[in-house]
Amino acid sequence: MNKLLTIILLFAFAKAVTAQQDPQYTQYMYNPITINPAYAGNRGVMSIVGLHRSQWVGLDGAPRTQSLSLHTPIENSRVGLGLSVVNDEIGPSDETYIAADFSYTLPVGDEARLSFGLKGGVHLLNVDFTKLNIFNTSDPRLQENIDNKLSPTVGLGLYYHTDRFYVGLSTPNVLQTNHFDDSNDTSATTFIAEERIHYFATAGYVFDLNDDIKFKPATLVKMVNGSPLQVDLTANFLFNEKLTLGAAYRWSAAISGLVGFQLSDQMMIGFAYDRETTELGNALYNDGSYELFVRFELFNSYDRIITPRFF
Repeated sequence: MNKLLTIILLFAFAKAVTAQQDPQYTQYMYNPITINPAYAGNRGVMSIVGLHRSQWVGLDGAPRTQSLSLHTPIENSRVGLGLSVVNDEIGPSDETYIAADFSYTLPVGDEARLSFGLKGGVHLLNVDFTKLNIFNTSDPRLQENIDNKLSPTVGLGLYYHTDRFYVGLSTPNVLQTNHFDDSNDTSATTFIAEERIHYFATAGYVFDLNDDIKFKPATLVKMVNGSPLQVDLTANFLFNEKLTLGAAYRWSAAISGLVGFQLSDQMMIGFAYDRETTELGNALYNDGSYELFVRFELFNSYDRIITPRFF
């Protein structure tokens, strides 16, 4: 058990040192605004999404992520606005992203739309080194915790869609920020945390299998320097525009099961379970990863969505 805890803490510390990975989501297709500001307002109504993810349940220091987002179109304009808050905890680190989103949409055909997005906000980083089993307790870089280290974030995005197809390209933060040992020393060349630029590509399509069943394949590709390419492939089936059942594969990482239910015109809930396909999945105290989301949409009876949006 002690050996396992040491491995997890070392992994957590590695995350704090390099920050090579933004939070990951299995149900990315329901909350794309967290990674792509161009999606703001594209559902046609005010949309509020809350999500919680517990990864590698049972392992001390395992990742936990919470996100809350809100976005809406601006009436009689091509503008969409949004706000998102994401908290990501892993091992000794606690990161919070707060961002405002702006989109501008242009018609590029009878049914197609192209949106441009801009995201701006702040990133707060906390690292508590007392949670680590430190080999060299005299290491000067680990003597003081990082408390509310503030850095700016600027993101960009493109989003193209029709009633049946979408594709998006984005980066939530184009700024690469180094958190130095001594914030007053501008000549420092060593750092204990680095925010790297992440690039995302998403795509999806809706096929009508018959009057009651729709097939909704989707994919997400994430690229970041210093980490392997991450590819998610998802296949969802929508029954009677109410019940969604699906499966997903994260390339060389995990397999997932997904279920969602449209409780009413305004509210949808969804649940996903991931099981690692790596050696970590065989760990005695790893019970897999769980993800739960709730989406609530606000609209009046006279302007409700006549043709449901499937993404």
